[in-house]
Amino acid sequence: MTNFDPSTLTLEQKASLLSGRDFWSTKSVEDEGIPSIVLTDGPHGVRLQEGEADHLGINESVPATCFPPAVAVGSSWDPEVAQEVGAAVGREARALGVSVLLGPGVNIKRSPLCGRNFEYYSEDPLLSGALGAAHVRGQQGAGVGASVKHFAANNQETERMRVSADVDDRTLREIYLPAFERIVTEANPATVMCSYNKINGVYSSENRWLLTDLLRGEWGFAGAVVSDWGAVSDRVAALAAGLDLEMPGSGGGTDQQIIDAVRSGALDETVVDEAVRRVVALTALAPKNDHTFDADAHHALARRLATESAVLLKNDAGVLPLEGVGATIAVLGEFAEKPRFQGGGSSHIRPTRVDVPLDAIKAHAQARNIEVVYAPGFSIDDRGDQDALRAEAAKAAAGADVTVIFAGLGEKDESEGFDRSDIALPAAQVALIREVAQVAPRTVVVLSNGGVVSLEGWHDDVDAILEGFLLGQAGGTALADILFGIAEPGGRLAETIPLRLQDVPSYLNFPGEQGHVRYGEGVMVGYRGYSTVGTDVRYPFGHGLGYTTFDSRDFSAEITGDDTARVTVTVTNTGSRAGKHVVQIYVATQAGPVRRPARELRAFKKVALEAGESRVVELSLHRRSFAYWDVELQRWVVAPGEYRVQLGQDAATVLAEVAVQIVGDVIIPELSFDSTVGDWFAHPIAGPALMQGMTAAMSEEQRAQAADQQEQLRMVESMPMKQFLGFLGGAIPIEALEQLIEASKAPRTVG
Repeated sequence: MTNFDPSTLTLEQKASLLSGRDFWSTKSVEDEGIPSIVLTDGPHGVRLQEGEADHLGINESVPATCFPPAVAVGSSWDPEVAQEVGAAVGREARALGVSVLLGPGVNIKRSPLCGRNFEYYSEDPLLSGALGAAHVRGQQGAGVGASVKHFAANNQETERMRVSADVDDRTLREIYLPAFERIVTEANPATVMCSYNKINGVYSSENRWLLTDLLRGEWGFAGAVVSDWGAVSDRVAALAAGLDLEMPGSGGGTDQQIIDAVRSGALDETVVDEAVRRVVALTALAPKNDHTFDADAHHALARRLATESAVLLKNDAGVLPLEGVGATIAVLGEFAEKPRFQGGGSSHIRPTRVDVPLDAIKAHAQARNIEVVYAPGFSIDDRGDQDALRAEAAKAAAGADVTVIFAGLGEKDESEGFDRSDIALPAAQVALIREVAQVAPRTVVVLSNGGVVSLEGWHDDVDAILEGFLLGQAGGTALADILFGIAEPGGRLAETIPLRLQDVPSYLNFPGEQGHVRYGEGVMVGYRGYSTVGTDVRYPFGHGLGYTTFDSRDFSAEITGDDTARVTVTVTNTGSRAGKHVVQIYVATQAGPVRRPARELRAFKKVALEAGESRVVELSLHRRSFAYWDVELQRWVVAPGEYRVQLGQDAATVLAEVAVQIVGDVIIPELSFDSTVGDWFAHPIAGPALMQGMTAAMSEEQRAQAADQQEQLRMVESMPMKQFLGFLGGAIPIEALEQLIEASKAPRTVG
């Protein structure tokens, strides 16, 4: 019903369509052939509730496959993985009669403390945008609408319903908006979900600049804007700002507010009509229960995608994979038998099944005639005698050839609804790792956590660390596959692991105070901040090891057009087994009037290579790869100058770089009497004329002292011209300056 005419409806019917019937469905107008549709939580599985409803994952939902959450998919660095997740959850949603599945979440990981980081991809907007767009294409290709969330600047859970994210324009445009922009312009999502928080003092749900001027005007979004559940504070203001569908239903209360506003003249009915058209268009999505899905096949898919996402952080002396390890493996940690595989809150899935790591390890070990000894070592919920549990585990480790410890965070430690206060592992787990590492011949730590955890205090004591993050319902088997070398650890870090929480760029400005959180680090988020300041980290963005090795050579970058470039590199698998490598391209520059990060990810590609295979990888750098957001001109600008195109092993390790010269935009600023002396003398039109006029008015002796006068000009270059005029002694008439102001107005830019 994309061409629906709202004039066939009464005002009451129109208003009714703009809020939910109940918690998860919209209202119908049966006489007009408008059906009710179901929207429900995602994004890594379908959380469809048939009984009592909630948005915090408290009440039971129908079984569905729990695929790897976004924290894992982000670490895959692979849009194909994201698209496969999207397509699979789309198939399941369609089979269950869901028209819109809420996801993906593409908010930036500004701080590792954010309780919902498990539901977001990365600290980098390029990576998040590429993965999010792929997920939307996959999901909507299955006939189910996506709802990209949470728009925008929703980077914490603390006070999320009312906090004001105070962010400057450049930071918004370069860090917090690009992922949404890419998804909207490239993948055409059915809906965009507004966030709870305010942006610079205005609720997202009531922010016309955000929902109409930017989203629809600049980006061309044609779908419906839906509220996060309970995010609407003022229904009429939200509708006027561009929010179409309020969820959940209000029992008709806010519908009446819309009716009253139209009848009083406070709201134009054409605004209601446009919102109705967009909401009715959603009813074309996914007929109810017209498909089925293969639960076994989806579980197998979840297992494969999980191996693509786990990150091998450390592997001293090649202790992994566990080949020829000896006769006995000690498996420690309660997570080995009670796996943590998903986050808490609205995306909490009731899985169709759960693979237990301990069972999968035993199966692999039995096939190799290896004995497995298990001890819990600690309890996730702190019950029992922790000292006794640790002593039992240490005894088991001392008698084994290799020990694998499963550690991480429980659901009580991180979830939607609250942020963490630190990034440490629970003390009982740290004590276990340290004690076992002293007695075990070889120690491997496997981590399960939705947000980054500190490795300090035990990192150097162990031989290998496999960061699983949260891998979905098949994560237990996937981890065992990686440990025994049946599968390659395919992940690279999508976020930095710091040495200290205090090193995080947002540390002093998270989570804010008195209703405001100031994004004081600006664009220096994550690896951008660490690399620019020169702060050491434990593991940088982009880091990840595998079971084979790669060589990169013949790196080149060449200009291909107006502010665009082509990058090529030959990648060779120099190891003895197949594997995947992520080519990471960064751009570094000091060109322009703004401070730029030391480097920024501008292109990437994951390539699969057989042992000994080589491949030439070609990547494109577009104009935005070199641009910054100019807050004065309110547009993207490419500054002329030198740019270094870098091939990164990760964000901290540059393997090769090539300098290119970018023509860029020649900015001719508009002058006024409020412009500084420095602006006037640096101006390409006014500067030479001003200097010529001043020189002409000088005596011979004054010209001889011109060098000294140039030095004196530096002392006043920040002074507005209207104040500087008194120092000129009438050397240049006001009329001449006014003529120069007019000359500066057109053209504004060249290039």
